[in-house]
Amino acid sequence: MSTLTNPPTGSQAPTLLRLATAGSVDDGKSTLVGRLLHDTKSVLADQFAAVERISRDRGLSSADLALLTDGLRAEREQGITIDVAYRYFATPRRSFVLADCPGHVQYTRNTVTGSSTADVVVLLVDARHGVVEQTRRHLAVVALLRVPHVVIAVNKIDLVDFSADVFADVDAQVQQVARELGIPDAVTVPVSALDGDNVVERSTRTPWYAGPALLELLEDLPTAEEPDAEPFRMPVQLVLRPQAAAPVPALRDYRGYAGQIGSGVVAVGDEVVVLPSGRRTRVSGIDLGPDELTRAYAPQSVAVRLADDVDVSRGDVIVAASSVPELTRESDALLAWLDERPLQPGARVLVKHGARTVKAIVDRVDSRLDLEALALQPAESLGLNDIGRVSLRLAGPLPLEPYVDSRRHGSFLVIDPSSGGTLAAGMVGVPGIWASDVLPDADAAEDWLAS
Repeated sequence: MSTLTNPPTGSQAPTLLRLATAGSVDDGKSTLVGRLLHDTKSVLADQFAAVERISRDRGLSSADLALLTDGLRAEREQGITIDVAYRYFATPRRSFVLADCPGHVQYTRNTVTGSSTADVVVLLVDARHGVVEQTRRHLAVVALLRVPHVVIAVNKIDLVDFSADVFADVDAQVQQVARELGIPDAVTVPVSALDGDNVVERSTRTPWYAGPALLELLEDLPTAEEPDAEPFRMPVQLVLRPQAAAPVPALRDYRGYAGQIGSGVVAVGDEVVVLPSGRRTRVSGIDLGPDELTRAYAPQSVAVRLADDVDVSRGDVIVAASSVPELTRESDALLAWLDERPLQPGARVLVKHGARTVKAIVDRVDSRLDLEALALQPAESLGLNDIGRVSLRLAGPLPLEPYVDSRRHGSFLVIDPSSGGTLAAGMVGVPGIWASDVLPDADAAEDWLAS
């Protein structure tokens, strides 16, 4: 193995921004994404030629840039986006991974998916309509997921004659909702995705707007926090013990624990704790493919070797000994419910946190977010696209950390045990209203957790 002694730190790594779009249907998300791709010269010549040909066939006088992101045939036929379409592009200053989320209410789950890992969400608002219910819903999702940055693209500003008064009115609406949801710095930009105003280049048709174009804003947003700003956490995804299958004799006794570092930095010699067993040991080696590292950091995928022969399995978490999270079997959580079947108290589900999946019971459904009042109201069930607070009881201990401290380690998925489908995205440690209820059929629930 070769040895890498000085891997790049977060500040030295290329700046990558994870970007998600959201907004109501027909607000122009796909056109905006297409405009970004086209005006940053991120579109292949033959791909753009195909878009021009399809646009001509539809009787359009110019290329429909929305076709650059509508990759599914069904989407093209319906003229809507029904899945999250990921695109990659770069400018001289930054690389982008872009998730184009659909706008229909029934696809809010895709907005949750796209926003969950995003550094910034660009939420489109039609300048003619201002803030609508779907805008409030998407802002609630953004606030719930604690997306670091929120940019509101007030689109179709050309259709209101580039009116400064209209933009100011929409900006006031957005800021009011953002304040009520606790979003600290929602930024608004007047754009015309169709014509390209204030998308990549600043527009001369909005002289009253002194701010940057959308792309300039995205290029200047602060990068993610330095890896060492959070304590080391690495869920174990695979135990590497080649034994007799080792390609060379020297590796027959190799034992490493592979996974993606979820947060923090780890170095050879660091004291760590394996959860849930709680065994302490030290890191004796870090491997990245054929290379040995002296130090690794999130989000690298590595194999960690330990000084002692401790019992480590897939699903365990190796954490810094200086900051060991508490294990819990009960948790209050906020769920973004993504299934058409409503969630009722007593539901038997699976909870997936990192690489570990455990059985769980939904003890109570306490409240549901009222999108009009932007407050949690008492509720007994959650329907599709509802956001609500529930109480969970787990069959095994999990190191659930407050979501306000860690987006990655404070979140989990709720899975249907019969189909394996995702039912909800969950977050723990989010402050809010809480109420109590009586668990129905408590004995049967205990049987489910123990089986």
